[in-house]
Amino acid sequence: MVGGMPQISLSHLFVPWLILLAFGVVMVGSAAVALDAQYLPNHLMFLGVAAVVCAVIFAIPIKLWRSLYLLGWLGSVLIAVVVLLPGIGHEVNGATRWIRLGGFSLQAAEVAKFGLCVFLAGYLARYHDRVSEDARHFIVPFAMIAVVAGLIVAEPDLGSGVVIVAAALGLLFLAGAKLRFFVLFGLLGVGAVYLLVTLVPWRAERLVAFWDPWAVATGSGYQLTQALIAFGRGEIAGLGLGEGVQKLFYLPEAHNDFIFAVVAEELGGLGAILVACLMGFLVVKLFVIARRLIITGQHFGGYVAYFVGLIIGIQLLVNLGVNTGVLPTKGLTLPFVSYGGNSLIISCALFALVLRCVYEERA
Repeated sequence: MVGGMPQISLSHLFVPWLILLAFGVVMVGSAAVALDAQYLPNHLMFLGVAAVVCAVIFAIPIKLWRSLYLLGWLGSVLIAVVVLLPGIGHEVNGATRWIRLGGFSLQAAEVAKFGLCVFLAGYLARYHDRVSEDARHFIVPFAMIAVVAGLIVAEPDLGSGVVIVAAALGLLFLAGAKLRFFVLFGLLGVGAVYLLVTLVPWRAERLVAFWDPWAVATGSGYQLTQALIAFGRGEIAGLGLGEGVQKLFYLPEAHNDFIFAVVAEELGGLGAILVACLMGFLVVKLFVIARRLIITGQHFGGYVAYFVGLIIGIQLLVNLGVNTGVLPTKGLTLPFVSYGGNSLIISCALFALVLRCVYEERA
């Protein structure tokens, strides 16, 4: 034991992770049953790619990631710039967020999450003893993160930009940055988000739908009202796996952003709560492991675990908030469960990096 904490068990991470991945396969198959595209075979293919990526990342020593942490930021900036270049970025529904690579689309924001995780963990591992005292060691990494987030918002992808900034601020706070450092940047951030929402017509429409979705149930509030109907139909015990109705061309993105509504309809409130608790348990374990790694002097691994826990936790809260109408509609997946190759692969890659950190600490 170190600092009163027991030795880390890989099974405490590995088992709930595998359960969530398996559950995601089942729910994607159920949610996309009425769609023409081969979503379930594609999802299984993405899982295979994710397994290969995880194996590669797990095989790389942490000292290499730590020594090349600046490349994480440079790579994030590069892909965020390239996706905006005419003729390279692939546009879907007015947003240029993807780079086409043969039959696969690479989403810039997801790749940037991995690069920024490596960058922040490496920076804080190097300057962790100065972050709490010197404002420069708060401003410099935050400004570098803000550059990438700004490019992502320009795609436009406000949701991913907000998640990245929130996770970065949370990590800087956990690293010891003084609360007063956050006040000015917090006010600036709130003002920027307000302007980005109110000055863009379709974002303003989403805000109106958030306040009263039933008033625009056939317009901008359609997706949210259909999700709420799914929750109402599921009640406590649910209709049964595969028996949901809302996924049958009523609820858009039922296999992706709104898969939690399908879970609630088919498995009921109890099933939905169980899924949320399992993901919450995984986030808590990541935080416990992060603290253990920092106590044992593995600062890079500790900050990696904190960042991954923050990313998964924030996306979980946002996705659940959007599905239940607590937050305005935003296109963010439910980690490890929703359909989506980029999100699944990068989420697993981040998790594999944590597993490598734990493995080296145990060794």
